[in-house]
Amino acid sequence: MERFSMLIFVLLVACICRTLGNTCERQCGKKLFTCSCEPTCKSLKTCCADYSEFCVEISPYSGSIMGGTEFVILNATFNNTSNLVCRFHGNAVTEGYVDGDRRGHCVSPLLYRTGLVSVEISSDNGTTFSRTGTWLSVHTGKLDSKFKAAMVNSTQWQYYGTPNVGGTLNMTWNPSLVRADKVNIELWGYRETGEPYETDWRAEWKYLYTLAKDHPNTGSFSFVPKPGQNGSSSWELGSVRVSSNVHQEGKSHVQAVWTEDHALAWQLEEKFRQTSSAWALDKCLAWDKLEERIPSFIRELIDCPCTLAQARADTGRFHTDYGCDIEKGSVCTYHPGAVHCVRAIQASPLYGAGQQCCYDSNGTQVLTGDSIGGSTPDRAHDWGSPPYDIPPHVPGQSHWVYDVLSFYYCCLWSDNCQYYFKHRPSSDCRQYKTPSTAVVFGDPHFVTFDGVSYSFNGRGEYNLVTSESKQLSVQGRTEPVSGTINATKLTAVAMKESYFDIVEVRLASDQNSLEVLRDGKSLSFSEQSWIDLNGVSVFSPSPTNVTAMFRSGAGVEVRLREGIMTTTVLLPESFKSTTLGLLGRMNGDPADDLTLNNGQVVQNQSNPEEVFSFGVSCAITQLSSLFTYDTKYLLDTYASGPKHHVGFIPVFSIPENPNDPLANETSKICSGEGSQFCRYDILVGRSPSMGNASRASFQSHISLMKALAPVAACGYVAAPANGEKLGVSYVQGAKLTFSCNDGYTLQGSQDRVCQENGQWSGEMAQCVGPSNTAGIIAGSVIGGIVLILIITMAVLYCKRQSRKSKAGGSF
Repeated sequence: MERFSMLIFVLLVACICRTLGNTCERQCGKKLFTCSCEPTCKSLKTCCADYSEFCVEISPYSGSIMGGTEFVILNATFNNTSNLVCRFHGNAVTEGYVDGDRRGHCVSPLLYRTGLVSVEISSDNGTTFSRTGTWLSVHTGKLDSKFKAAMVNSTQWQYYGTPNVGGTLNMTWNPSLVRADKVNIELWGYRETGEPYETDWRAEWKYLYTLAKDHPNTGSFSFVPKPGQNGSSSWELGSVRVSSNVHQEGKSHVQAVWTEDHALAWQLEEKFRQTSSAWALDKCLAWDKLEERIPSFIRELIDCPCTLAQARADTGRFHTDYGCDIEKGSVCTYHPGAVHCVRAIQASPLYGAGQQCCYDSNGTQVLTGDSIGGSTPDRAHDWGSPPYDIPPHVPGQSHWVYDVLSFYYCCLWSDNCQYYFKHRPSSDCRQYKTPSTAVVFGDPHFVTFDGVSYSFNGRGEYNLVTSESKQLSVQGRTEPVSGTINATKLTAVAMKESYFDIVEVRLASDQNSLEVLRDGKSLSFSEQSWIDLNGVSVFSPSPTNVTAMFRSGAGVEVRLREGIMTTTVLLPESFKSTTLGLLGRMNGDPADDLTLNNGQVVQNQSNPEEVFSFGVSCAITQLSSLFTYDTKYLLDTYASGPKHHVGFIPVFSIPENPNDPLANETSKICSGEGSQFCRYDILVGRSPSMGNASRASFQSHISLMKALAPVAACGYVAAPANGEKLGVSYVQGAKLTFSCNDGYTLQGSQDRVCQENGQWSGEMAQCVGPSNTAGIIAGSVIGGIVLILIITMAVLYCKRQSRKSKAGGSF
């Protein structure tokens, strides 16, 4: 009876809201006349009465791009007779159900894209979709292993049928991921059809056949594979799906758990098992011809960083390749000899290609000219790229088709890597330019892109970086350290590039973690650490660590130490001479970093009053603000009125009082370069922990600068024919030593060193065969004698012919 009364109440409220025109049905994200359907309405207590009913949250909120994850729709209630349907990204539809508590459930579909996608929910079998939410589709390589079916000894699966690889294959999964007593185990295949880069180029996942039907859901399955039948052996890439046996075999969009996509060596045709190397060579040669025919993508790729330190520090443009991660034991299956690889975050603009860069234990880039484990570019970016859905932009699978299967053909299933590396040569780093970096930390203190250090303790909202030509804006909010101290700290950073999503990172209410908002709505990283948004990706491996990465290659890192935010901005060279704001004009000239908005340059950068005037001039406007104002405090203090609080006058200089009880502690904590920032935060901010955090943040910035120090590179040099080369590094200071095989002589320089100007010392090394002067002379003499004989015979012949002619004329 109580449940019935609640249902009547919900229906009555919905009816009243519709009558008054203040319903959130199909209005989520909008502000209505008397109430709001915006995400901020919950904290501001301005929501329409039916907000939670129609602007829904779901749990779990993420799952594999392959689909099959069941989620529950929170807060909303449904009639037990409702026919629930969920629609993802406007087209992929799955069936749902209503449980005994009138909660709705749906299943995520197999998608061809990653990132946040819209979810629309219908309770009338798809006639109307009145409720909306979001779903996070995750790349299979980034998904936690506990949500996948595991191929036990995956190498055996992917080499099955090659010499000495056979037997029984085993797989395991968590039985709770499939709500059934018995399951079907099916093989699904992926392929791309049509002509590459033409309008008929399409991606296709297809059910191929069932490996086992009505198998007990024990979490394990073993089988001895056979070549696929009825043409299925031609499918070379796929995944095994475990789903409830109540569904028809091959039914799409049902609750399921999948293995990772992989090379289907175990079900290829019998010919592969008989002569796998010859079979693979034929495939390799066919791929080689295809690559010769379709456009090259190499020239539009970003160059690799020269060192591992640069690769790990350039967080705006490169991110760890999950297949070769030094933090996870460096299991580099496809790059033997490497300990860490990174991928360029952004795909190339025209072809959607990707760059991969791998490094050895010395921090040296590994090149394909020296090793099978070398860095390789990709025709299709592994993580996909907008517009997704179509080749070569499909996350994971497009990369497998054009870059991984071909590696199996040419390198792993046969010994013909020369064909692969011809089309996938390593990028060296001769064109790589390190990003410029600037930081704000502590009380707050600033180090500009050109290295100017200063403090600005204004209270308000200011431009940290603005670039009109690149359409990038990074804004910071400062608030008082406490009510009795005239010093401020950074509490929020909001950022946006072009027309894409706004990302805001701010101190959470507990002051011990960071909160991330997308267009005013809080993002959760409890299930995934990486979220692709519209035009920006956000990585948050811990509650105190957030990095935003933009399409331009700009990166913004926010770290929390001792409750104090540190924000680092990294900008590629393309931003040179385009930036303004508290982090300065990025042009290599520190003299003009502190330029007021009227164009006047601060003449005395050590004068705190002049510096303060510069900071005030960087205040944002109400129209330009990117911040979310979702509390009464923020509305009253920052949303309206001047963005710089003129009534707040900070302490400009560090008090020197030997009797200060914090003086001794300050001396112990603050020493070396940057000690003035640490001293200010303790003696003015009255906080040793803040001073310690500032010291650590400044040292981290110095370490980052060292990691990003430019390195001259001289380019790859091959070993001479009939000789050898010692050395695999090609950056400044590297030495290469050349030698020749027995019977050959070295010409050129034995040792060559990469110089500061990017040129190799010495001359190119060559190995020349043994001398054959006697043979050459003998050949010349014989040739001369033969020539004389030919000329003599020709003269005699001509004389004979002349006498015959005279004789004939006398008859």
